[in-house]
Amino acid sequence: MEFPSKLIENAVGELSRLPGIGRKTALRLALHLLKAEMDTTASLAEALAKMRFEITYCNTCHSISDAEECGICANKLRDHSLVCVVSDVRDVIAIENTGQYKGVYHVLGGVISPIEGIGPSDLHIDSLVARASGEDSEVREVILAISPTMEGDTTAFYLSRRLRDLPNVHISTIARGIPMGGELEYADEITLGRSIVDRLRQA
Repeated sequence: MEFPSKLIENAVGELSRLPGIGRKTALRLALHLLKAEMDTTASLAEALAKMRFEITYCNTCHSISDAEECGICANKLRDHSLVCVVSDVRDVIAIENTGQYKGVYHVLGGVISPIEGIGPSDLHIDSLVARASGEDSEVREVILAISPTMEGDTTAFYLSRRLRDLPNVHISTIARGIPMGGELEYADEITLGRSIVDRLRQA
């Protein structure tokens, strides 16, 4: 693909690095930004830079946050005895969009995957155990809401073993309204919401 400007070529190259964006789409985006008002392009660039350099992670649940504690963990109206464990921030967003869950979250930061070299120590598992087992812990139920893939099931099994001996803490999994091999972020809101409501409590 030939470009009339090296600057356009560089912009297309960077935009095409984004997931799902090919070079043709990247070119359309670049040309759109070029034609847009200067303030529009400047605002986009500023928003992306602030997002990248100023976003932090919640000290409690490890979700993305604008402060040391995210809005969900800081919300006293949420049920802090109920902790939904997910692998990724996108799963938090997906579950929140159902409007049916009023507890709090714990973001693992991935799933156990020996093929990719990701083990339990690479995830936020120890902090989950500490959160559920502390003397002043409010946690009474841990919901394992992890995508039902091979790696997800391995992670859920490992978490169950780590948490099963904690007194007064029940472990449950979301109901299998999510298809085997599916990803939570792609599930429709009704199915995902019912999966949370109809979760299966483990012994």
